[in-house]
Formats: sequence, C-alpha cells, structure tokens
Amino acid sequence: MDLGRLTPLKTTGRRAVAAAPAAMAVTLAAMGVAMSASSTPRPDIDRTAEAVARATGGDLGPDGLAAVTARMDAGQLAIARRHDPALGLPELYGLTPGWESLTLGGKPSLDQGVAGVAAQQLNAAMPNALGALQPARPFLFRPADEASRRRALRCLTQAVYYEAALEPTEGQEGVAQVVLNRVRDPNYPSSVCGVVYQGAERTTGCQFSFTCDGSLARGPVRWAWDRAERVAARALNGHVSERVGTATHYHADYVHPWWSPSLAKITQVGAHIFYRWKGAAGETAAFVTAYSGREPSIDEARFAQSRVLLATAADSVEAALDGARSGELRTVEIDGQTRVVGVASLGGRRQAGKDEIAAINERLKAFESGAVPSVTVTAPPPAGVTPMAVEEVGKPQG
Repeated sequence: MDLGRLTPLKTTGRRAVAAAPAAMAVTLAAMGVAMSASSTPRPDIDRTAEAVARATGGDLGPDGLAAVTARMDAGQLAIARRHDPALGLPELYGLTPGWESLTLGGKPSLDQGVAGVAAQQLNAAMPNALGALQPARPFLFRPADEASRRRALRCLTQAVYYEAALEPTEGQEGVAQVVLNRVRDPNYPSSVCGVVYQGAERTTGCQFSFTCDGSLARGPVRWAWDRAERVAARALNGHVSERVGTATHYHADYVHPWWSPSLAKITQVGAHIFYRWKGAAGETAAFVTAYSGREPSIDEARFAQSRVLLATAADSVEAALDGARSGELRTVEIDGQTRVVGVASLGGRRQAGKDEIAAINERLKAFESGAVPSVTVTAPPPAGVTPMAVEEVGKPQG
C-alpha cells in the first residue's frame, strides 16, 4: 500500500465529510459499505471518507447525493429518509426544497396541490417532525352569556361533524383541538364561531371548507350529529387531544397541499394529518390569546350557499345574498368586471318563480293544442342581412 497516497486521501476525506450535508452522512451510514480488513484499527471517519470519495467521485452536491441513493435498496433509503424527509421527494412547483422558509415571493396560490395515490405516497414519505408534539393547555371556556355558550357549542359541533363525521373519536377530538388552538392563537379570531367561519364570505380563503362549499344546506344525520356534539362539549369543558397537542392545521391524507412542507408534521389520526407552526410559534407558550367570551351570530342560511355562485367583493356580498333570497338576479361590478349574481345553477340559469312556471305551462299547452303556429313569423331582417333556412341536424324522425 502506498502510504504517501493514503495520507492525503484521509485528509481530503475528512474535509469532504465535514462539508457534506447531513443527508450524505446518513445515507452512507445506511448503506453499510463493507471495508477491507486491516491489522490496525481505523477510525470510522476514515472509512466514511473513503466511501464518500468512491460513491460520489468528489461531488458533494445534488448529483453526488443522487449517485449514492441510487445504490441503496428500499430499506436503506427508508432509514435515510427518517433523518432527511426531503431525500428523494419531487420538488413541488419546481422550487428548491425549503423555499417556504426562505422567501414568500412567488408563493403558489391556494390550490389543493397533489391528490390521490401520489398524495398518499408523499404524505407517507414525510415523517413526523422531531419534537413536533407539544402539549396543549385545557381550553378555558367562559362565555359571556347563554347565547354565546350555545353558539360556541354549535359552531364547534359543526366543525367536528362536517369535517370528521365518520372519523374515529380521536380524529374528531383532533379537529376540535385545532379549532380551540386557533382561538388562542394570535393569528386567528378569539371566538369559536369566528375561527370556524373565518373567510367563509369569500370564494377562496375559507379556513374550513364546509362553510363555503354548500355543505350546510344538507341536514345532518342525527346520531352522527349527537356524537360530534359530545366531542365538542368535552373539548369546551377542558378535554385535550394529547395526540395532536398544539396543532393548528390538518388535511386529509389523500391530498398533499402546497403548504404542508412549511409546517411541522405532528401525526396522523384516522384520515387526517395534523401540523403545527414551526419554531416558537408552535410552542405551548405561544397560545396566549384569551377567549373573548362573546360569539358572533351566524346566519347559516347565508353560508349554506356555495360562495362560487355569489359575488366575491366584500361590498357586494350582501346585495348578492339579498338577491339570492328573493330569487332575483342582480348585476354588480366586481374588480372592474360586470357579473350577474343571485340564485343560479351551474349552468347559469336562475330558478323560475311560481308565476313564471304557470305562464310557461300555459304557453306549452297552447302550442300542443295547435292554438299557436309552430313557426312564428318575425319582423323582416334589417337591410343587408340575408335570411337563411335553418337545417336541423340529428333531429329524431317520426
């Protein structure tokens, strides 16, 4: 063996390992590369340095890491991913991993991100963040009056029911815990109904989807509602969901929203994956906002209609809703564009009133009896316009 060559290799190897990302060291440890026996014990750092040099050819960047991971089997790769969740995952939106903590410029819009089987694979590959579970304090529920007590219980029950009606009890408790954590989080309203219905007046931005997608128009199933109400009542009385702690976000496991890498993953309960803020904002001590004690009165009929069918501007929502209740279509200006709002189907047609339906039926009856001609003679066309016969294509025969 040429000791003159070995010494520089050791020195270079040590420097390489010191400069290599943590994922590289974990990856190589997972590989368990076999080294040749020697009569003199050698430090582990030397063997790791030689493995780095051989596997990467001296490249400690993404290409070198890819060269190492390509030689690993599924078990070795799983071990490496426990220490580096981003290892082997696709770059969301083509951005560099970690973009969410570096800059807010170019942040994606509020879309659903990846969905289906691909989302489940991404969610499963993202491990729970080390130390993410932090204990939550019992909620101090002191309503100002009986009306606020009833409203808080109903709003929290709605959140549990419409978000997790068929989830296990622990899953429902986790949803209730998220709502109450937000009440005490300075980033959200300080009332239960305020948190649940936050953003519900907009087409995008509702924090709980059932408040703006028309779910409230469907009456709840009694046994499932009673179950959700029991969970909500326990949470308001101080019960804490220990499995989710200070969680402020969650999503179903069949979607992978763009924001999930920006938060600390806590755990999965049932079909929901729970997250908290990273750093001090997600610690127990950060939830310092006192419950206001007064709950706003919620017009549930207003939020039982999908926001997609209503105006999006704050100054025209009330007018749109008034028109919806009266069955009248109204024209409003939103962001410089003229739009028609009111009761409308997805096809853009308003619902006919009782008198209009009667008039239509009378005209149909007159047409079927032959009292009116099948072809109505209209006024002659304007000058320069040549009338043409209409050919009916695909008309049924007989």
